[in-house]
Amino acid sequence: MADTLLTSSMITNETLRVLHNESIFLPIINKQYNDQFAKQGAKAGYTVNARRPVQFTVRSGAAANVQDVIETQVPITVQPEFGIDFDFSDADLSLSIDNFSDRYLMPAGKRLATELDSRIASLYSSVYNFSGVSGTPPTTPALLLDPGVKLHNNMCPTGDRTFCMTPGVQAGAVAGLSGLFNSQSELSNQYKAGMMGNALGYDFSMSQTLPTHTAGVQGGTPTVNGAGQGISSGYSATTSLVTQAWSNSITNVLRAGDVFTIAGVNQVNQETKADLGTLQQFVVTASVNSSGAGAATVVISPAIITGGAYQNVTASPATSAAIVVKTGTTAQVAAQNLVFHKDAFTLVTVDMDVPKGMDMASRSNYDGVSMRFVRGYDIINNRRICRFDILAGYAALRPEWACRVPA
Repeated sequence: MADTLLTSSMITNETLRVLHNESIFLPIINKQYNDQFAKQGAKAGYTVNARRPVQFTVRSGAAANVQDVIETQVPITVQPEFGIDFDFSDADLSLSIDNFSDRYLMPAGKRLATELDSRIASLYSSVYNFSGVSGTPPTTPALLLDPGVKLHNNMCPTGDRTFCMTPGVQAGAVAGLSGLFNSQSELSNQYKAGMMGNALGYDFSMSQTLPTHTAGVQGGTPTVNGAGQGISSGYSATTSLVTQAWSNSITNVLRAGDVFTIAGVNQVNQETKADLGTLQQFVVTASVNSSGAGAATVVISPAIITGGAYQNVTASPATSAAIVVKTGTTAQVAAQNLVFHKDAFTLVTVDMDVPKGMDMASRSNYDGVSMRFVRGYDIINNRRICRFDILAGYAALRPEWACRVPA
């Protein structure tokens, strides 16, 4: 009976299956925009703009008050491809798919899953909602529930919310909350697996790829320099904020990903524009140094918008309004656990070209993730080299539907 050889499609599909099953983020984030990239010419550097929902104001009275429709977009740029390269012999193709997967595809799929998760988790620096204190792990009901409050205040749907924790934080949360749940099945699962299940409005998960954030050097007693900053209507993803009174000549006085509040600048309800009574949080989009006089112009998200359909704050900051950094003390390092709705982040993958004249070549898509496998003969070194490639872009589509929880 002749041997049955593995095909390139079998290899690609099995690696994608392993990748998907091993990834924490892939099953629980938005992947609906990947088909916009599946076109000729979509290479590294190609950008598509994903539309965000339009917002409106409500008129009072019978007279029409026609308003401009402002569509807002989030750019998603395809990054250079990444992958794994190795070789195997023709004889290996006669193995069963299970044995071949154990030897080659399982390690490759796991490593690719870790890489994708790490890249998606790096989007934490686009998230401006911040709950907790760096250095204090969230192990009490109040600390675990507060991120959900921030999502509620940003009109986030109540379903499809995930609380992704580091292993250490998960262990503390299981221990701290094990006696508070009424569900016997959840208690049993926590006891047996040592892992959180579904509770407090979240599906809990654990990831070793969650990043740490190093806070800026800071120093001084920073304040806003100049009243009336921001925009009064329309929409912008970011604005610049002129600040003063930092320590002089500090490199990385604030780092990208730092979160701060401004005295007197409160968050408003996205629909009614009512004051929510809490300070709006802003994230620094690019690291900044202070001048010799302690000045720094900081690019922040969200933009300060004081009126119109996209109003997000009660007022523009007053001159000399105090700035308080939330992400830690001077250069403090803290793990960034993430609470997010599935539509907070999005991943797109490109259908890469399948080259001709190869020993083996195939491309496959599994649950919105596209990957290419190619094997070719190296005549110089007498080797058969194979490669797995993924071409992807990722972005925070709705950063207001995510929250960082430090530990």
